[in-house]
Amino acid sequence: MSETRPEPIRVMIVEDQQLIRRAFKTMLSLEEDIDVVAEAPDGQEAIRLARLSRPDVVLMDLQMPRLGGVAATRAILADNPHTRIIVLTTFDTDEMVFDAIGAGAAAYLLKDAEEADILAAIRGANRLSSTVAAKLMDEVRRTHKAPAVKAREPSEPLTDREQAIMALVAAGHSNKEIAGELKLAEGTVKNYVSRIMDKLGARSRTELAVKSIKSGKA
Repeated sequence: MSETRPEPIRVMIVEDQQLIRRAFKTMLSLEEDIDVVAEAPDGQEAIRLARLSRPDVVLMDLQMPRLGGVAATRAILADNPHTRIIVLTTFDTDEMVFDAIGAGAAAYLLKDAEEADILAAIRGANRLSSTVAAKLMDEVRRTHKAPAVKAREPSEPLTDREQAIMALVAAGHSNKEIAGELKLAEGTVKNYVSRIMDKLGARSRTELAVKSIKSGKA
């Protein structure tokens, strides 16, 4: 008996620049586990199409005509709290990113992020449990309201492997799940996570995940 293939991740792209929208669609259409179900040029159209297409994940631009990404995020999640929204931004210092996360977005991406990072973010957001998402949003709200402090620089740069593991932690994966995905021993993953937390000064996996979101790695 052949195994039943899981349903593809239903993705909606919300971006006012047509070229960027097409580029995302072309890239995502090549993935067997991703199905682009709708495209919208602004927030109002995004709300309408989200009600019709019921996407699992939304790539949401922040600055758009008629209605911006923050308001659209809030409205879409009011209709369907199970949708995961990844906001798109040009600058990682964009204040609107925190407004969007406060409105319920699960993560953010820079528009010029690597293809692998974009795909990992979509798959990770789709697997993100409601509990983990809520913890991340609460932590971001708390740290954003706290007095500004200079972010601690890593004691040494993260390796590619460490960045990949950090992204999976942010997506809510356990050490066992990460080990299975990256074909590593569970103990090896545990050591990697401890090393990453030490480099970044993170005291918990939740704080590590928040740092990952803020750095655009989740």
